[in-house]
Amino acid sequence: MPWLILDDLLWLTASALMKYRVRPVERTDLPIYSISAVERMVGIPAATLRNWEERYELIRPQRSAGGHRVYTRDQVEQLRFLARQLEQGLQPAEAHRLLAERIGPGEHPLVPRTDAGRTLLVLLAERDPFAAEFTEFFLRTEGYEVVLAFDVEEAGRLAAERRPQLAVVELMISGGTGATLCRRLKENGTTACLAISVLDAREEALELGADAFLQKPLEPLRFVSTVKDLLGTSAYLDVPAGSPR
Repeated sequence: MPWLILDDLLWLTASALMKYRVRPVERTDLPIYSISAVERMVGIPAATLRNWEERYELIRPQRSAGGHRVYTRDQVEQLRFLARQLEQGLQPAEAHRLLAERIGPGEHPLVPRTDAGRTLLVLLAERDPFAAEFTEFFLRTEGYEVVLAFDVEEAGRLAAERRPQLAVVELMISGGTGATLCRRLKENGTTACLAISVLDAREEALELGADAFLQKPLEPLRFVSTVKDLLGTSAYLDVPAGSPR
């Protein structure tokens, strides 16, 4: 019955919105960010991140199947803590010692910070109009401006015209060419690219230059937090200017 289908859709819509609005805590221990994204987010060169990992064995990102380092939000904040200690004149060894004390038993490494509140532009390249509607809603609710594209050609044109700070790309767009689109957008000046897919395509996404990957179905709070991290407007991160490797 058509009205039953409509009722189901309305129920799903209400459930998704309720989940987004009332869920107070998200997991911050899931591997999301590539090393080049972390380099830009925290202002520490990738070579230094690798050196610290080997020397101090405190912040050890997971490895993807292809050997790529993938960092969690907790680890990003831990690196921001180290960067602040170095700015105050501490040596890396002393900064790592303080961090080890900070994240001891019962300690949570994330410290909320003030959001800058800037209005930034997000390019959403999605193959499914229904999914795009929900994703756009979550972004606009957080104050971001959003432009939509439903194929790679349109996405490339909008990126050239509007210069978005972030692209959210469904990897299955235009017959599965989303990963290539990520690489092209990054080469043409888009600051960050968040790849999304119903498939576990993290390896392909990172290989072609995506800064982070989330698998569908998207959990709204985690999605918005990842967007904020990549744009440097998260309540958890104060991101200095920097360049990816």
